Amino acid sequence: MTVSPTARTAAPEPLAPGPPEPARRRRPSMLSRRGDRSFAWMLIVPVLVFFVVLNVVPLLWLAGLSFYRHTLISGRPPTFIGLDNYRAILTSSDLWGSFGTTFTFMALSVGGATILGALLGFLFWGSAKMPGRRLALTLLFTPMLLTPVSVGAFFRLMLDPNFGILNYFAGLVVGHKVDFLAQSSTAFPAVVLIDIWMWTPFMTLITLAALGSVPAAEMEAAAVDRLRWTTKLRRVILPNAKFILMLGILLRTIDAFKTTDQILLLTRGGPGSATELLGLRLYRLGFDSFDMGSASALAIVALLAAIGFTSLYLYVLNLKAEKT
Repeated sequence: MTVSPTARTAAPEPLAPGPPEPARRRRPSMLSRRGDRSFAWMLIVPVLVFFVVLNVVPLLWLAGLSFYRHTLISGRPPTFIGLDNYRAILTSSDLWGSFGTTFTFMALSVGGATILGALLGFLFWGSAKMPGRRLALTLLFTPMLLTPVSVGAFFRLMLDPNFGILNYFAGLVVGHKVDFLAQSSTAFPAVVLIDIWMWTPFMTLITLAALGSVPAAEMEAAAVDRLRWTTKLRRVILPNAKFILMLGILLRTIDAFKTTDQILLLTRGGPGSATELLGLRLYRLGFDSFDMGSASALAIVALLAAIGFTSLYLYVLNLKAEKT
């Protein structure tokens, strides 16, 4: 019996191969996870050791030494006196005068550098196509690259009453030579202006970084709405730039609080105690009088003061962040 071709059942065609199944993600084995953890500890342990040896141990030693009477040149062993060093600090009018001079210097220096730096930052921010802008910025940032010691020596020569160029021009104006660093009325303003000259470029750089964080879309929207410059500053620029600006002011405040070497070369705290900052007072206790106990106690008090206004800055910054 013959089967017709139409009655034959067609053989099933082979199916086309589908896409390969994605490879299953293998869970990291316990051995690989231990290896990653060991590698992480290998990276962090040297940093921790460095921090403990060079920061924590000296700080604990300093705190312990502040409870002793210990003068290196006396030849006597350290004597435990409890809180007497701290009581002497609290009852010393000279030390409180150094604190007052330090905070005045800090407020004037940081305030002046912040205002001038903000003005220069806005100037360079709005002049991207200004010819010679890069050269001007390079020259502007030069004082920030100098060390405080070199700045102190540089201005010490420029303010010299005999051959200083600044005294020469001052003599042409007032008719006689002026020794700026030897008079109580001019020594403190002189060191403040020198510090402002040195650190204004830093605040300019911070201002440029803060202005660079302002979204371009918001600036374009403010331009479309034709907002005033003051309204644009208050509603658009400051809400976006204030965090970087506050960080720059905080760093600058900490640096101004511990200024020592620059004042040491310029005036050595004189005339009298007109420019004796807290860092210079600490230097004299430790390296002129070799009174390690009193110097340690004063260093702890200065550290607590620095932590106090740093915490205040951070609190204000977080408070503004929560409101926004």
